[in-house]
Amino acid sequence: MKMDPELLNSPAVGLAEEEEADMDDWKLPLAFMKKRHSEKIEGSKALAQSWRMKDRMKTVSVALVLCLNVGVDPPDVVKTSPCARLECWIDPLSMSPQKALETIGANLQKQYENWQPRARYKQSLDPTVDEVKKLCTSLRRNAKEERVLFHYNGHGVPRPTVNGEIWVFNKNYTQYIPLSIYDLQTWMGSPSIFVYDCSNAGIIVKSFKQFALQREQELEVAAINPSHPLAQMPLPPSMKNCIQLAACEASELLPMNPDLPADLFTSCLTTPIKIALRWFCMQKSAKLVPGVTLDLIEKIPGRLNDRRTPLGELNWIFTAITDTIAWNVLPRDLFQKLFRQDLLVASLFRNFLLAERIMRSYNCTPVSSPRLPPTYMHAMWQAWDLAVDICLSQLPTIIEEGTAFRHSPFFAEQLTAFEVWLTMGVENRNPPEQLPIVLQVLLSQVHRLRALALLGRFLDLGPWAVSLALSVGIFPYVLKLLQSSARELRPLLVFIWAKILAVDSSCQADLVKDNGHKYFLSVLADSYMPPEHRTMAVFILAVIVNSYTTGQEACLQGNLIANCLEQLSDPHPLLRQWVAICLGRIWQNFDPARWCGVRDSAHEKLYTLLSDPIPEVRCAAVFALGTFVGNSAERTDHSTTIDHNVAMMLAQLINDGSPVVRKELVVALSHLVVQYESNFCTVALQFIEEEKNYSVLSPANTSETGNLTPVRDSPAIPRLRSVNSYTNIRAVTTARNLNKSLQNLNLNEEGGPAAFSPGNLSTSSSASSTLGSPDNDEYILSFETIDKMRRVSSYSSLNSLIGVSFNSVYTQIWRVLLHLAADPFPEVSDLAMRVLNSIAYKATMNARPQRILDSSSLTQSAPPSPTSKGTLIPQAGGSPPIPSSSSLTNEVPKPPVREQPATRPPYTPTQGGQAPHSHQFPRTRKMFDKGPEQAAEDGDDPGGHRNYISPALQTGLCDWSAKYFAQPVMKIPEEHDLESQVRMERQWRFLRNTRVRKQSRSITQRGVSRLDDQIFINRNPGVPSVVKFHPFNTCIAVADKDSICFWDWEKGERLDYFYNGNPRYTRITAMEYLNGHDCSLLLTATDDGALRIWKNFADQKNPEMVTAWQGLSDMLPTTRGAGMVVDWEQETGLLMTSGDVRVIRIWDTDRETKVQDIPTGADSCVTSLSTDSQRSLIVAGLGDGSVRVFDRRMGPSECRVMTYREHGAWVVKAHLQKETDGHIISVSVNGDVRFFEARAPDSVNVLQTVKGLTALDIHPQANLFACGSMNQFIAVYNANGDVISNIKYYDGFMGQRIGAISCLAFHPYWPHLAVGSNDYYMSIYSAEKRLR
Repeated sequence: MKMDPELLNSPAVGLAEEEEADMDDWKLPLAFMKKRHSEKIEGSKALAQSWRMKDRMKTVSVALVLCLNVGVDPPDVVKTSPCARLECWIDPLSMSPQKALETIGANLQKQYENWQPRARYKQSLDPTVDEVKKLCTSLRRNAKEERVLFHYNGHGVPRPTVNGEIWVFNKNYTQYIPLSIYDLQTWMGSPSIFVYDCSNAGIIVKSFKQFALQREQELEVAAINPSHPLAQMPLPPSMKNCIQLAACEASELLPMNPDLPADLFTSCLTTPIKIALRWFCMQKSAKLVPGVTLDLIEKIPGRLNDRRTPLGELNWIFTAITDTIAWNVLPRDLFQKLFRQDLLVASLFRNFLLAERIMRSYNCTPVSSPRLPPTYMHAMWQAWDLAVDICLSQLPTIIEEGTAFRHSPFFAEQLTAFEVWLTMGVENRNPPEQLPIVLQVLLSQVHRLRALALLGRFLDLGPWAVSLALSVGIFPYVLKLLQSSARELRPLLVFIWAKILAVDSSCQADLVKDNGHKYFLSVLADSYMPPEHRTMAVFILAVIVNSYTTGQEACLQGNLIANCLEQLSDPHPLLRQWVAICLGRIWQNFDPARWCGVRDSAHEKLYTLLSDPIPEVRCAAVFALGTFVGNSAERTDHSTTIDHNVAMMLAQLINDGSPVVRKELVVALSHLVVQYESNFCTVALQFIEEEKNYSVLSPANTSETGNLTPVRDSPAIPRLRSVNSYTNIRAVTTARNLNKSLQNLNLNEEGGPAAFSPGNLSTSSSASSTLGSPDNDEYILSFETIDKMRRVSSYSSLNSLIGVSFNSVYTQIWRVLLHLAADPFPEVSDLAMRVLNSIAYKATMNARPQRILDSSSLTQSAPPSPTSKGTLIPQAGGSPPIPSSSSLTNEVPKPPVREQPATRPPYTPTQGGQAPHSHQFPRTRKMFDKGPEQAAEDGDDPGGHRNYISPALQTGLCDWSAKYFAQPVMKIPEEHDLESQVRMERQWRFLRNTRVRKQSRSITQRGVSRLDDQIFINRNPGVPSVVKFHPFNTCIAVADKDSICFWDWEKGERLDYFYNGNPRYTRITAMEYLNGHDCSLLLTATDDGALRIWKNFADQKNPEMVTAWQGLSDMLPTTRGAGMVVDWEQETGLLMTSGDVRVIRIWDTDRETKVQDIPTGADSCVTSLSTDSQRSLIVAGLGDGSVRVFDRRMGPSECRVMTYREHGAWVVKAHLQKETDGHIISVSVNGDVRFFEARAPDSVNVLQTVKGLTALDIHPQANLFACGSMNQFIAVYNANGDVISNIKYYDGFMGQRIGAISCLAFHPYWPHLAVGSNDYYMSIYSAEKRLR
């Protein structure tokens, strides 16, 4: 009988074999694999938003300087004949020189006005130096900080000089006079833009830069040395913000081709379509378009700014193409600066790209500063040529026959290209070059719907796509579209805005300013909108009202609260979640909204969500109720009553199955604590005092004698906070024994003159100095104290101390916080510890001065504590009641801060004066305001004033939920993508499972005749208390009291050892593998009722806690009890839990809530659970010897369908076979094995095994059972009750005797038996010799 030796080491299962993964594996649901379990609950890192124009600019003034001197050619240029003559499309020789000059000037101004009609234009025709100076200085004076444009045409003067001069004239035009660029810079100032249309223009650009550098140096010298002569002169303006456009390089002449205008550069910059069409006609390829002549081009119908006409459409296409080229070629910041900051600059630069293309064809290279990469060869120019071709080819028939103009297919084709990019996408590649065109298309009604749909798909690719789209300039367009009333745009716009706000929430202000919020309010109120779109609308509104008062006001007026409340019960969970978050944000620190909510009884409507099946929705509801009570406005009795009501509703979630919800709960309660701080201080003092007097020993001390010294003297065990730090224990197991920092906090019985020492409160000065800031993680109340306080409060005579108000809301909330501070999930307990310590710190700080006067005051007269009714109950030895309207409010007049507490007169309340919260401590300052007098007041505390809670205590839930909208929604999730790595790995695991099932079945079907071959033995770090085989790989988990060790039983090596995190008086009593068929998680149950779930164990990563919760409440850990027993049903995702309680509690792991409590009807503990989901049966073995069968489909009173009382003693194991007519097998301590049929009242078979059983397991497949006893041996029986193996000694040379058996377990498939014993050893026995 041999097993396949390569069974589990083969890394990939050969698919060639006739193997199919079981379909069942694919169908099994997975537990605890949702995003909330696998991700950290926090928002995404905010992307640096570079898309917003930090400084939008306008070019407000334009100087047009023309040096033409018509009729006189400058001496240094020899012109060809014929030569290029046209200036601004006018032939200067066709009229008198003066008239020509004026007409050209007027024309140039008109050409510029097409691009910037609102600027002030000043012409300076054939000027002198003084005229230029006067012109420039006056324009700069008027423009203030805005931009000025200087256009220079130097066709009638000599070329610029190497010294950095351009030429103008003298008064009577007998001489050319040089004008230094340095002077021009001084007059023009910054920001400015310069256009030079003359030969050798590149020289000016170079000189300009040199002068600018010289200025910078002069500025630096003057700044460093004020006595320098430069510092006495008026400072030269910095020229950093200046832009230059020059017609050619320093060594080039302008083209003289007579078919071109003389001012070709100016024509490209100011009349691009006209020159582009002329140039197109001059190319050889134009002959392919018959009938098109230069005259015909002049007659193209339409206006440039009317997109429906041929000329307007060409202009529109030209804008789209040049914008696209620039966006694809330029670095992003340069693109923003030149193409998005200033309308005129953007137009000039778009046209500059055309100038580069046209002038390069005549061996002229236009120059710009800042310099642009070459764009004249960009592929998009071909699209332009095609568009021109298509337009011009229609011209003859349009002009001659008047046929209708066919619109260009350009935009439709570009959208198709964009769609192809989206469809054929791989993740990492260059952005789609059509993005700027999509932007242009949003302007056209024809293509708008399609463009928005594609834009939405693009934004869905992730935050990077949103950033790109914003940097292109999509924002103003989609903002404007919100004014459209078209219903078909609604879903698209809502989707697009949700994507934008998920990445950049700062747009809230823009939306409110433009009344955009109204659009989303109407979408939310529209019941015909599908829930997905209403969800996005409410998400957008939740961003608008997030910490933004203007947004909160606007949405409150827009009836947002009533709208949200109507949708609280919507079947779509994400909508419910966001409606709650939106409500929570609108009344966060905004009282009008809170009162509006009160009038609509919003809090009561939110209560229904506290029991929602989806944890995230419950969480959102807790958040909303938390901000509801967390309003810091003045309190009235009415609002106090509401707060108490909400608090008690929230308190019911104390044992919610989801840590996310409990974390939110702590934060919500912390808001309440902030509101009613003085009341909580009173409660805190009373609890601290009580804990000090009532020295309770932890149950572990009473029962496990010898193991533990009493709590007081033992070194404090650190509560390992971050789950990852549990892993230190792999290296040093002793790390758990002692922690220096917490030792300081241990009670100092004989410490110095302690002012006050409740529980583990630090008293020595050295200890206080370690308290330091809250970052130290050191607390006034250590975990030990809080844990003890929690147990004191649950069964002590606090009544006598606190009097009638024992059950006041504050006491109950304090208890809830104590309970949460002992939460099994570290993040929850950390938050609760911070809140408790914050109040404890405050209470004790405030109590100190009083103690010097009268150390016994606290015990003798408890302060009158307001009851929840708001009236005062005078106490026997207490102070007299004082009539006060604000008995529960925070309207406490503050005594002067700098009073000397030690000499304070006794407390004599004035009529209607201070609210009698407590007279033990001066309420010097509200806990959370960090006033300037802090140092003085807290001088007696070396640690300084510490705030553990700030009003901004948050869990990150809302930001984490918002990530959903930032991430791809349309993409197939990885697990459903057949080609993905995740899917391949899953398929591999399922094939492995099939193989294990198949091969083990072939062995067990042949029958197992012996089971004593020891295949593994090793010494475990702790005494094994529970062992559990992984069903499919070669890993076994061995738990001791509070840690788990993982072994590879095939290789015989230890894989992992980590601390489970349970308190020291508890122990692990059960383990289960969840999702064993796939991504395994390990569940551990401890005898205080806590359940913890781990991932990443037994591989090279650090084990992480996925979740943890209190599976059973009110369990008192004892060593004699059954602890906690569990049974897991993978197919339904239900977890059955019971133990030292009177119920069987069923948890739904999908909803993370309790589904039902089945009363056992017995007075003893449940010792064993076994379920069968097919038959809905649960079998429980009990400590009184009874075996009870429950049908979980029935109500609590009639669900117990059968009780067998044949065993006379404690049931060690009750097992329900999984077949349809499977038997119940139960075994008691006395060794009697009984077989029951679920319908029959008596056992159908009885077998007797050894007496004094300590452990027993039944093999589900092979019908074997193994018994371990105190008498140090293991007996294995087959189904007939025959002993097939007796194991008494370990294999090996010495053959040592087996220790007392502490636990044993069969492998679910292989015939392997794992045995743990009290001598720390863990061994595994199997049916046959392995092929090793």
